[in-house]
Amino acid sequence: MKVFDCIIVGAGPAGLSAGLILGRARREIAIFDDGTNRNRVTQESHGFLTRDGIKPQAFKELGLTELEKYPSISKFNTTITEIIKDNEHERFIIKTMDDQQFLTEKIILATGIQEEFSVPSVRNYYGKNLFSCPYCDGWELRDKPLIVMAEKEEHVLHMAKLVYNWSKNLTVVTNGFQLSEEAVQQLQARNINIKSDPIMNLLGNDGNLEKIEFETGETFECTAGFVIPTFYRSNQFAEKLGCEIQESGMVVTDGVGRTTIDNIYIAGETEKSGPSSLLISAADGSKAAFSVNADLTMERF
Repeated sequence: MKVFDCIIVGAGPAGLSAGLILGRARREIAIFDDGTNRNRVTQESHGFLTRDGIKPQAFKELGLTELEKYPSISKFNTTITEIIKDNEHERFIIKTMDDQQFLTEKIILATGIQEEFSVPSVRNYYGKNLFSCPYCDGWELRDKPLIVMAEKEEHVLHMAKLVYNWSKNLTVVTNGFQLSEEAVQQLQARNINIKSDPIMNLLGNDGNLEKIEFETGETFECTAGFVIPTFYRSNQFAEKLGCEIQESGMVVTDGVGRTTIDNIYIAGETEKSGPSSLLISAADGSKAAFSVNADLTMERF
Protein backbone atom coordinates (compact mmCIF):
# COMPACT_ATOMS: atom_id res chain seq x y z
CA MET A 1 0.00 0.00 0.00
CA LYS A 2 1.24 3.49 -0.86
CA VAL A 3 2.54 5.48 2.10
CA PHE A 4 1.83 9.21 1.83
CA ASP A 5 4.29 11.77 3.13
CA CYS A 6 1.43 13.58 4.81
CA ILE A 7 -2.33 13.31 5.07
CA ILE A 8 -4.28 16.51 5.71
CA VAL A 9 -7.61 16.04 7.48
CA GLY A 10 -9.92 18.85 6.38
CA ALA A 11 -10.11 21.06 3.30
CA GLY A 12 -10.91 24.39 4.87
CA PRO A 13 -8.57 27.38 4.49
CA ALA A 14 -6.00 25.79 6.82
CA GLY A 15 -6.01 22.40 5.10
CA LEU A 16 -6.02 23.81 1.57
CA SER A 17 -3.23 26.24 2.37
CA ALA A 18 -1.17 23.41 3.84
CA GLY A 19 -1.85 21.32 0.75
CA LEU A 20 -0.65 24.07 -1.55
CA ILE A 21 2.66 24.44 0.27
CA LEU A 22 3.30 20.69 0.39
CA GLY A 23 2.20 20.14 -3.20
CA ARG A 24 4.63 22.79 -4.36
CA ALA A 25 7.29 21.07 -2.24
CA ARG A 26 6.68 17.89 -4.28
CA ARG A 27 5.42 15.91 -1.31
CA GLU A 28 3.02 13.00 -1.81
CA ILE A 29 0.00 14.10 0.15
CA ALA A 30 -3.71 13.37 0.44
CA ILE A 31 -6.43 15.76 1.56
CA PHE A 32 -9.59 14.33 3.12
CA ASP A 33 -12.80 16.33 3.44
CA ASP A 34 -16.45 15.49 4.07
CA GLY A 35 -18.04 18.88 3.42
CA THR A 36 -18.98 19.70 7.02
CA ASN A 37 -17.10 23.01 7.24
CA ARG A 38 -19.04 25.29 9.60
CA ASN A 39 -18.97 28.33 7.30
CA ARG A 40 -21.05 26.46 4.70
CA VAL A 41 -24.17 28.16 6.15
CA THR A 42 -22.72 31.63 5.60
CA GLN A 43 -23.84 33.67 2.62
CA GLU A 44 -20.50 35.46 2.20
CA SER A 45 -16.99 35.29 3.64
CA HIS A 46 -15.20 38.51 4.48
CA GLY A 47 -11.78 39.78 5.45
CA PHE A 48 -9.67 37.68 3.06
CA LEU A 49 -7.76 40.11 0.86
CA THR A 50 -8.72 39.77 -2.86
CA ARG A 51 -11.66 37.50 -1.93
CA ASP A 52 -13.82 39.76 0.25
CA GLY A 53 -17.48 38.79 -0.08
CA ILE A 54 -16.88 35.44 -1.76
CA LYS A 55 -19.25 32.57 -1.04
CA PRO A 56 -17.61 29.91 1.15
CA GLN A 57 -18.16 27.10 -1.37
CA ALA A 58 -16.70 29.21 -4.17
CA PHE A 59 -13.64 29.94 -2.02
CA LYS A 60 -13.21 26.24 -1.36
CA GLU A 61 -13.61 25.31 -5.02
CA LEU A 62 -11.04 27.92 -6.06
CA GLY A 63 -8.58 26.42 -3.62
CA LEU A 64 -9.21 22.87 -4.79
CA THR A 65 -8.84 23.93 -8.41
CA GLU A 66 -5.47 25.51 -7.68
CA LEU A 67 -4.27 22.26 -6.11
CA GLU A 68 -5.19 20.21 -9.19
CA LYS A 69 -2.08 21.29 -11.08
CA TYR A 70 0.19 19.60 -8.54
CA PRO A 71 0.31 15.87 -9.42
CA SER A 72 1.49 14.74 -5.98
CA ILE A 73 -1.78 15.88 -4.34
CA SER A 74 -4.69 13.44 -3.98
CA LYS A 75 -8.16 14.43 -2.78
CA PHE A 76 -10.72 12.15 -1.11
CA ASN A 77 -14.32 13.09 -0.32
CA THR A 78 -14.96 10.93 2.70
CA THR A 79 -14.95 10.99 6.49
CA ILE A 80 -11.99 9.70 8.45
CA THR A 81 -13.30 7.61 11.33
CA GLU A 82 -10.10 6.44 12.96
CA ILE A 83 -6.40 7.26 13.08
CA ILE A 84 -4.15 4.52 14.46
CA LYS A 85 -0.50 5.07 15.30
CA ASP A 86 1.71 2.25 13.99
CA ASN A 87 4.75 2.66 16.24
CA GLU A 88 6.64 -0.26 14.72
CA HIS A 89 6.72 1.31 11.26
CA GLU A 90 6.62 4.96 12.43
CA ARG A 91 3.50 5.80 10.49
CA PHE A 92 -0.26 6.14 10.83
CA ILE A 93 -3.13 4.01 9.58
CA ILE A 94 -6.10 6.07 8.40
CA LYS A 95 -9.53 4.43 8.27
CA THR A 96 -12.51 6.01 6.51
CA MET A 97 -16.28 5.69 6.66
CA ASP A 98 -16.33 3.87 3.32
CA ASP A 99 -13.98 1.14 4.62
CA GLN A 100 -10.80 2.38 2.95
CA GLN A 101 -7.39 2.42 4.61
CA PHE A 102 -4.43 4.71 3.96
CA LEU A 103 -0.91 4.97 5.33
CA THR A 104 1.00 8.15 6.05
CA GLU A 105 4.15 9.29 7.79
CA LYS A 106 2.70 12.59 9.01
CA ILE A 107 -0.70 14.10 9.67
CA ILE A 108 -2.04 17.64 9.72
CA LEU A 109 -5.30 17.97 11.64
CA ALA A 110 -7.33 20.81 10.12
CA THR A 111 -10.94 19.73 10.64
CA GLY A 112 -12.04 23.00 12.24
CA ILE A 113 -14.76 23.27 14.86
CA GLN A 114 -18.55 23.35 15.07
CA GLU A 115 -21.09 25.50 16.92
CA GLU A 116 -23.69 24.54 19.48
CA PHE A 117 -26.57 26.82 20.54
CA SER A 118 -28.52 26.78 23.78
CA VAL A 119 -31.55 28.00 21.80
CA PRO A 120 -31.92 25.43 18.98
CA SER A 121 -33.94 27.72 16.69
CA VAL A 122 -30.91 30.01 16.33
CA ARG A 123 -29.71 27.48 13.77
CA ASN A 124 -32.60 28.46 11.45
CA TYR A 125 -31.17 31.97 11.04
CA TYR A 126 -27.47 31.44 11.65
CA GLY A 127 -25.34 32.63 8.76
CA LYS A 128 -28.19 34.69 7.30
CA ASN A 129 -29.50 36.98 10.05
CA LEU A 130 -27.50 35.90 13.08
CA PHE A 131 -23.71 35.77 13.12
CA SER A 132 -20.91 35.12 15.58
CA CYS A 133 -18.19 37.42 14.22
CA PRO A 134 -18.63 41.21 13.87
CA TYR A 135 -15.38 41.44 11.91
CA CYS A 136 -16.87 39.08 9.35
CA ASP A 137 -20.40 40.49 9.15
CA GLY A 138 -20.57 43.76 11.09
CA TRP A 139 -20.14 45.99 8.05
CA GLU A 140 -23.23 44.59 6.35
CA LEU A 141 -25.28 45.20 9.53
CA ARG A 142 -23.94 48.68 10.27
CA ASP A 143 -26.41 51.15 11.83
CA LYS A 144 -29.21 48.58 11.93
CA PRO A 145 -31.10 47.66 15.11
CA LEU A 146 -29.31 44.54 16.35
CA ILE A 147 -29.48 42.00 19.14
CA VAL A 148 -26.50 40.61 21.02
CA MET A 149 -27.36 37.16 22.39
CA ALA A 150 -25.08 35.75 25.07
CA GLU A 151 -25.46 33.99 28.41
CA LYS A 152 -22.29 34.83 30.33
CA GLU A 153 -21.50 38.31 31.59
CA GLU A 154 -18.01 38.43 30.10
CA HIS A 155 -19.43 37.38 26.73
CA VAL A 156 -22.26 39.92 26.92
CA LEU A 157 -19.93 42.81 27.69
CA HIS A 158 -17.30 41.79 25.16
CA MET A 159 -19.73 41.36 22.27
CA ALA A 160 -21.86 44.40 23.12
CA LYS A 161 -18.82 46.68 23.30
CA LEU A 162 -17.50 45.26 20.04
CA VAL A 163 -20.76 45.41 18.08
CA TYR A 164 -21.38 48.96 19.36
CA ASN A 165 -18.67 50.02 16.91
CA TRP A 166 -20.95 49.07 14.00
CA SER A 167 -24.35 49.98 15.45
CA LYS A 168 -25.44 52.03 18.46
CA ASN A 169 -28.96 50.53 18.29
CA LEU A 170 -28.42 47.42 20.42
CA THR A 171 -30.48 45.12 22.60
CA VAL A 172 -28.73 42.54 24.77
CA VAL A 173 -30.61 39.24 25.18
CA THR A 174 -29.32 36.97 27.96
CA ASN A 175 -31.82 34.05 27.91
CA GLY A 176 -32.48 34.06 31.66
CA PHE A 177 -29.01 35.05 32.84
CA GLN A 178 -29.05 38.01 35.24
CA LEU A 179 -26.30 40.55 34.71
CA SER A 180 -24.59 42.22 37.64
CA GLU A 181 -25.62 45.75 38.57
CA GLU A 182 -22.27 47.03 37.34
CA ALA A 183 -22.74 45.41 33.92
CA VAL A 184 -26.28 46.76 33.64
CA GLN A 185 -25.01 50.26 34.40
CA GLN A 186 -22.29 49.96 31.73
CA LEU A 187 -24.79 48.96 29.08
CA GLN A 188 -27.49 51.44 30.07
CA ALA A 189 -24.93 54.24 30.00
CA ARG A 190 -24.72 53.59 26.24
CA ASN A 191 -28.51 53.28 25.90
CA ILE A 192 -28.21 49.53 25.25
CA ASN A 193 -31.46 47.73 26.08
CA ILE A 194 -31.44 44.52 28.12
CA LYS A 195 -33.84 41.57 27.83
CA SER A 196 -33.11 38.96 30.51
CA ASP A 197 -36.15 36.69 30.27
CA PRO A 198 -35.64 33.07 29.15
CA ILE A 199 -36.18 32.55 25.42
CA MET A 200 -38.94 30.27 24.22
CA ASN A 201 -38.21 30.46 20.50
CA LEU A 202 -36.93 32.52 17.61
CA LEU A 203 -39.56 33.14 14.97
CA GLY A 204 -39.34 34.10 11.32
CA ASN A 205 -40.37 33.28 7.80
CA ASP A 206 -38.38 31.56 5.05
CA GLY A 207 -35.15 31.77 7.04
CA ASN A 208 -35.56 35.45 7.89
CA LEU A 209 -35.61 36.31 11.60
CA GLU A 210 -38.58 38.42 12.67
CA LYS A 211 -38.88 38.24 16.46
CA ILE A 212 -37.95 36.55 19.72
CA GLU A 213 -40.60 34.88 21.82
CA PHE A 214 -39.87 34.78 25.56
CA GLU A 215 -41.24 32.32 28.10
CA THR A 216 -43.21 35.17 29.65
CA GLY A 217 -45.25 35.39 26.44
CA GLU A 218 -43.67 38.69 25.45
CA THR A 219 -42.26 39.01 21.93
CA PHE A 220 -39.52 41.32 20.73
CA GLU A 221 -39.16 42.29 17.08
CA CYS A 222 -35.67 41.89 15.63
CA THR A 223 -34.20 40.99 12.28
CA ALA A 224 -30.44 40.56 12.82
CA GLY A 225 -27.66 40.40 15.34
CA PHE A 226 -24.83 38.46 16.88
CA VAL A 227 -24.80 35.36 19.04
CA ILE A 228 -22.04 33.64 21.00
CA PRO A 229 -22.19 29.85 20.49
CA THR A 230 -20.34 27.14 22.32
CA PHE A 231 -17.59 25.82 20.06
CA TYR A 232 -16.31 22.24 20.04
CA ARG A 233 -14.17 19.91 17.95
CA SER A 234 -16.31 17.52 15.96
CA ASN A 235 -13.81 14.69 16.49
CA GLN A 236 -11.37 13.55 19.18
CA PHE A 237 -8.36 12.82 16.98
CA ALA A 238 -6.00 15.12 18.89
CA GLU A 239 -7.07 13.69 22.23
CA LYS A 240 -6.95 10.04 21.15
CA LEU A 241 -3.52 10.46 19.60
CA GLY A 242 -2.20 11.81 22.89
CA CYS A 243 -1.61 15.45 21.99
CA GLU A 244 -1.26 17.70 25.00
CA ILE A 245 -4.25 20.00 25.40
CA GLN A 246 -4.61 23.04 27.65
CA GLU A 247 -7.53 23.51 30.02
CA SER A 248 -8.90 26.08 27.57
CA GLY A 249 -9.15 23.33 24.93
CA MET A 250 -6.30 24.71 22.84
CA VAL A 251 -3.83 22.11 21.57
CA VAL A 252 -0.27 22.73 22.73
CA THR A 253 2.10 23.40 19.81
CA ASP A 254 5.52 24.89 19.20
CA GLY A 255 3.88 27.86 17.48
CA VAL A 256 4.32 26.52 13.96
CA GLY A 257 1.98 23.53 13.96
CA ARG A 258 3.97 20.78 15.68
CA THR A 259 2.00 19.15 18.51
CA THR A 260 3.59 17.38 21.46
CA ILE A 261 3.31 14.07 19.57
CA ASP A 262 5.88 13.45 16.85
CA ASN A 263 4.57 13.60 13.27
CA ILE A 264 1.20 15.07 14.25
CA TYR A 265 0.63 18.69 13.26
CA ILE A 266 -2.39 20.89 13.67
CA ALA A 267 -3.68 24.11 12.13
CA GLY A 268 -6.54 26.58 12.15
CA GLU A 269 -9.57 26.39 14.39
CA THR A 270 -8.80 22.77 15.26
CA GLU A 271 -5.75 23.94 17.17
CA LYS A 272 -7.50 26.81 18.94
CA SER A 273 -10.81 25.04 19.61
CA GLY A 274 -12.28 28.45 18.90
CA PRO A 275 -13.25 30.65 15.95
CA SER A 276 -10.74 32.20 13.59
CA SER A 277 -10.78 34.10 10.32
CA LEU A 278 -10.15 32.62 6.88
CA LEU A 279 -6.94 34.60 6.60
CA ILE A 280 -5.51 33.52 9.95
CA SER A 281 -6.51 29.89 9.40
CA ALA A 282 -4.85 29.89 5.98
CA ALA A 283 -1.68 31.31 7.52
CA ASP A 284 -1.76 28.62 10.22
CA GLY A 285 -2.04 25.96 7.52
CA SER A 286 0.99 27.35 5.72
CA LYS A 287 3.05 27.33 8.92
CA ALA A 288 2.13 23.73 9.68
CA ALA A 289 3.05 22.70 6.13
CA PHE A 290 6.42 24.44 6.37
CA SER A 291 7.06 22.45 9.56
CA VAL A 292 6.07 19.17 7.89
CA ASN A 293 8.32 19.81 4.92
CA ALA A 294 11.24 20.93 7.09
CA ASP A 295 10.97 17.78 9.20
CA LEU A 296 10.74 15.51 6.16
CA THR A 297 13.76 17.23 4.66
CA MET A 298 15.92 16.81 7.76
CA GLU A 299 14.84 13.20 8.32
CA ARG A 300 15.59 12.10 4.77
CA PHE A 301 18.68 14.07 3.82
